[in-house]
Amino acid sequence: MQVLGDLVAQARDRDGVLFRSPERSTPYSYSDFATNAWKGGNLLRHYGVRHGTRVAVVVGPKEPTDEDRPGYLRDAPDALLAFLAAALDGAVVDMDPPNAVDATALVAPAAWLDRYTQGPGTKGLAYGGPVDDPTIAQFERELWSENPLQPPGEVAPEDDVLAADRTYTHGELMAESGRVVADYDIDAETTVALRAPMTTAGAVVAGLLAPMRAGATVVFGGDETADIAVADGDAPEETVVRPGDATPS
Repeated sequence: MQVLGDLVAQARDRDGVLFRSPERSTPYSYSDFATNAWKGGNLLRHYGVRHGTRVAVVVGPKEPTDEDRPGYLRDAPDALLAFLAAALDGAVVDMDPPNAVDATALVAPAAWLDRYTQGPGTKGLAYGGPVDDPTIAQFERELWSENPLQPPGEVAPEDDVLAADRTYTHGELMAESGRVVADYDIDAETTVALRAPMTTAGAVVAGLLAPMRAGATVVFGGDETADIAVADGDAPEETVVRPGDATPS
């Protein structure tokens, strides 16, 4: 596996649960998530996302409260779905965008969209809601009716995919995910508690890509103690992956 699309294609044929949260009525299976990532890639293409374009993704819950902070998952992995969808199209994704967004698309919780000033060519897509602005697309609703096939286009390992402290390529993220799987003995029976903000390359690798590579289950939004935690602070798990230790060198 050399690019993020390879992970998604593998997930399409996997059994088991990828995401679990006490705030979600049913677990999110590998197959459903992969199919929706393909749908998301096709959806974003309708709004101009292509190879080399920029996409801003704000991580958060569907219905943020005053206690929620951008970067943290609580009830649904919509932002991670949007990240992979954009990656399938060959876009470069910023998971910690500035307040002034200059990108082809901005995907964020509906309640937080007004925190961001969108450039004249930026298309806003909201998850959660409701969405009152007719210029904003409703991410989940449009995703539901989209084509469930792998998006067209070729992506190479040397192509950029994540803008963080620097820009990371598909190949760098994939190689690091393989190292994390090996170093922490992650497999299909492992549960990974996501306790860090998904705004850095290391958090994306350890909290999403490595579990997907191994067939593990990611848990978030509750008090469940998992086998491994991805955290930048205290965690109840005996084994903790720090985002800085999962960042490609």
